[in-house]
Amino acid sequence: MRKRSKSYIIKSEKVNKDVKLPLKKAIDLLASLPKAKFDETVDLAFKLGIDPKHSDQNVRGAVPLPKGTGKKVRIVVIADGEVANKAKAAGADHVGFEEIIAKIKGGWLDFDVLISTPSAMNQVRTLGKVLGPKGLMPNPKTGTVTEQVDVAVKEAKAGRVEFRIDKGACIHVPVGKMSFKKEDIAENCETVIHAIIRAKPAAAKGIYIESCTLASTMSPGIKVDINEFSKVVS
Repeated sequence: MRKRSKSYIIKSEKVNKDVKLPLKKAIDLLASLPKAKFDETVDLAFKLGIDPKHSDQNVRGAVPLPKGTGKKVRIVVIADGEVANKAKAAGADHVGFEEIIAKIKGGWLDFDVLISTPSAMNQVRTLGKVLGPKGLMPNPKTGTVTEQVDVAVKEAKAGRVEFRIDKGACIHVPVGKMSFKKEDIAENCETVIHAIIRAKPAAAKGIYIESCTLASTMSPGIKVDINEFSKVVS
């Protein structure tokens, strides 16, 4: 059994794991807990009532956070010609084609987002074994396979977050930092919750969102009642 720190135990005593709170009250509770010595990331975690083994029940997408993530995002763009020039002008950290692909094949993964033009994807797909496990493979559903790479770069820099269901039917999405104003965390959370609700697969049956939990890096999870956002969650 994992040994918890004294600080974590103190925080846990303030959180009732059997009670779902309205989002703003959950944020108030999170803000009232003892702070860590660093600026913790705030996350929303969802447990979905679907089977990720079925391709028609896949949940994946991306959404720009209105208040950003509070994190500096390192962006690589695989493109050439004028599109590559637009990517550089938009603020991409690294732009190139063959040289970038070769570098990634060699094990270089010092970036957070990889954006590709559709025409480059035939070569980018050869990097599947390297990029796939890290969740870095470009995908049209997340807006990272596009001709409008300049738009994708600007959105990613501003605070676009991607979400994808894992093997346990869970999704984890960063929604800011503990240094954010509470109303800014709330606005980001609302944006993510609505995005997850809208991403419900047509093949999903029964309860779609089984639980939603708010937490910081060093805090226990606080259950959030999402019925205030949509009555159609089952």
